[in-house]
Amino acid sequence: MAVIHRTTMTPGKLELLAAWLPEQPWYVGHGGGPALTRAGGFRLDDPAGEVGIEFLIAADAWDDQVAAYLVPLTYRGTPEPAMADALIGTTEHGVLGRRWVYDGVHDPVLVAQLLAFLQGQVQAQAQRVSNTVDRSVVGRLSVPGSLVATASTVVAGLPGGTDVLVETVHESGASAQPMILRVVRALLPDVTSGLSEAAAVGHVSAGWQWPDGTVVRDHVVLARTAA
Repeated sequence: MAVIHRTTMTPGKLELLAAWLPEQPWYVGHGGGPALTRAGGFRLDDPAGEVGIEFLIAADAWDDQVAAYLVPLTYRGTPEPAMADALIGTTEHGVLGRRWVYDGVHDPVLVAQLLAFLQGQVQAQAQRVSNTVDRSVVGRLSVPGSLVATASTVVAGLPGGTDVLVETVHESGASAQPMILRVVRALLPDVTSGLSEAAAVGHVSAGWQWPDGTVVRDHVVLARTAA
């Protein structure tokens, strides 16, 4: 179960994201840069206990507009050379020391656990409370058998999100059809993910809060089988 340390991170997560977000293709904000607030999110556990996994939702408001961003994050105690291009930054954790913070869609540990969550094999954990299941975050996947992720690759950076191709096998080891997980990055009022419910075979739904206090809920990850 996820253990949350009550300590400092320097720079903080929102500081790292404020510098990183404007460079992303799905950033919809303004030229002055985002002024981010925590809006929601959840965690998943790494079975090996080595990698921190967090799905962070941060909100930004400017003029009469608002946007929220879903950023899957992984926290590692050592740099991962294979993910150098996905590095968001480093931070000093008050308990764990230096942590390397990555855009988690590029991290096979996060992708494997996301697929497991979609199948109901693991539970979402509360974002800011230790050892607490967050039952408000729901995952569903309607495919036969039990799938295990063997490799993953980011295949498309979309205007509003990211598609991740996941190679899978059945739990027995038999080959299985690859999956595409669409992570909805820019969460905008009245804007859909671009993948119809008819095409999706699974989803993750979660809630977040707009800066005016309004609480909303929508699909933040959609799954389909690869053609």
